Amino acid sequence: MDQEKIVRHSVLVRLIHWSIALSTFTLILTGMFQMPLAKRYFIDQLPGLSWSSDYSVTVLIHYVAATVLISAISVHVVYHLIRKEYNLIPRKGDLKESWQIIKSMFGFGKEPQSDKYLAEQRLAYAYMAFSFLIIIVTGIIKVMKNLPSVYFSPAFLSWVTHLHNLATFMIILGIIAHLGAFVFKANWPLLPSMFTGKVDLNYIRRRHSIWYEKLKNKEKQIRG
Repeated sequence: MDQEKIVRHSVLVRLIHWSIALSTFTLILTGMFQMPLAKRYFIDQLPGLSWSSDYSVTVLIHYVAATVLISAISVHVVYHLIRKEYNLIPRKGDLKESWQIIKSMFGFGKEPQSDKYLAEQRLAYAYMAFSFLIIIVTGIIKVMKNLPSVYFSPAFLSWVTHLHNLATFMIILGIIAHLGAFVFKANWPLLPSMFTGKVDLNYIRRRHSIWYEKLKNKEKQIRG
């Protein structure tokens, strides 16, 4: 803590966030190109995008992006387990609290006091974590089927493909909701934190008072 700002996200957390975001965007884009949308809608005719209809290129980029995604998620999980940070895990009453937060944004009722993350952020985290789990597991199976020593039945692979596509759609919806949250002015102070790592002290005191009190008590303990 300092006079005006509170560190909300470390450099590593921000690096993980942007690695997941950029690799996910790349996976969605290259996945669509393989359908093949690039050729059908003449995307490969645009300057610099001639590679978009080349399956050998898009699948290679897809695999590289998948490796980055899995690595970033693995680091995220290990990092927070080591530090015993479980602030993003959903809690009892999060659904009710999220509804109160949403209503307050439209001027109905008062927003409940929050910890480091809002209840709706914890629910969104669980939703995205579940979606990523499905897409990673099904993606690994889709890669394994290309190995000469591995055999999966056509029916099983069909289900895997459907689940993979469904998870992709779920992630796209999650991204839209995540970005859509910043339509509301109440969430604007959080946006710079994904670049600078810091949030305005007055905002934390007002909206995340539970976390603010924890930080104050921790600072008192450190200072003795």
